[in-house]
Amino acid sequence: MLNLKTPICDLLNIQHPIVQAGMAGTATAKLAAAVSAAGALGTLGAAYMTPDEMRKNIRAIKEHTDKPFAANLFCVDMEDHWEGVEQAQKVLNRFRAELGIEEAEDYSTANMFDDQFQVLLDENVPVISTAFGVLPEDKLSLAKEKGAIIITMATTVDEAVQAERSGADLIVAQGSDAGGHRGTFDISRHPYGANIGTFSLVPQIADNVSVPVIAAGGIMDGRGLVAALALGASGVQLGTVFLPSDESAAHPVYKQQLLESTEESTVITKSFSGRPARGIKNKFIREFEGSAEPVAFPSQNTLTSDIRKAAAKQDNPEYMSLWAGQGTRLLRSRKESRASDIVAAIMEEAKEILG
Repeated sequence: MLNLKTPICDLLNIQHPIVQAGMAGTATAKLAAAVSAAGALGTLGAAYMTPDEMRKNIRAIKEHTDKPFAANLFCVDMEDHWEGVEQAQKVLNRFRAELGIEEAEDYSTANMFDDQFQVLLDENVPVISTAFGVLPEDKLSLAKEKGAIIITMATTVDEAVQAERSGADLIVAQGSDAGGHRGTFDISRHPYGANIGTFSLVPQIADNVSVPVIAAGGIMDGRGLVAALALGASGVQLGTVFLPSDESAAHPVYKQQLLESTEESTVITKSFSGRPARGIKNKFIREFEGSAEPVAFPSQNTLTSDIRKAAAKQDNPEYMSLWAGQGTRLLRSRKESRASDIVAAIMEEAKEILG
């Protein structure tokens, strides 16, 4: 008989084997605190936050709950690379004209990782999760000295083995079903990510590492939780299911697009950021991919920032990055609007299946 009290519950000091994904831009303090207060692990999507924004959000989480929580950062080269920018800008300027905005005078990406990481240490964040790679050895040592638990996302067995060797305490087996940016370490080897489905990836990673594994990608309900546990995972990481919640910082138009989408709506694209990410196909993706190649991450993300912000202000989903996993049709049957109720409902569904 499967047990819903799994090793990650004890390791993370949580009641339920559910981790909320650290979705940059939408997983702010309000969502992370609500999920943690409900007995799961909330995660602050801190990757694009300034150190001051991080500190403010971390303190807001602590004001609303005394339960453990995580913060997610990108472990990747954040230096700008501008090869091909002229062609990309021709297309992007067309989008700017349609939105009625001018091209910015300066595009440069701030490399804030060292300062961001210092905030995690200063604020004693109990769990640190990483995407796109593993923590550098010196930073891992500092985190361990503080007693932090390290979660690393992996999209292949090789990445999972590398994560365990680097000192990760938990590994997220992140399948190609997952929304947004997946944690593929080397996109020169896998230009559109290592596209291995969640329920193919989970047992293969579980069989090749000794630390607990968390399944991620397309999991939306208690059925997905039970299936993941049956395949060797000790829990699940959920992102898309929380996006329409009251506490999510997702734009209202984004939430509506999620509820109207299906399993056929999403594609993997590099057009918004230069790294592969799964989102709902819209005019931006169709027209950019038909006209130009994106510049490398993070420069493409910086180039498109003004367009995405303008689209949000204008309630225009055609130029927004609508990150979503492949299970969005299942959102329609969810009756819960609060994150805490989503956590409770998923656990009840799992308990019913297990009898």
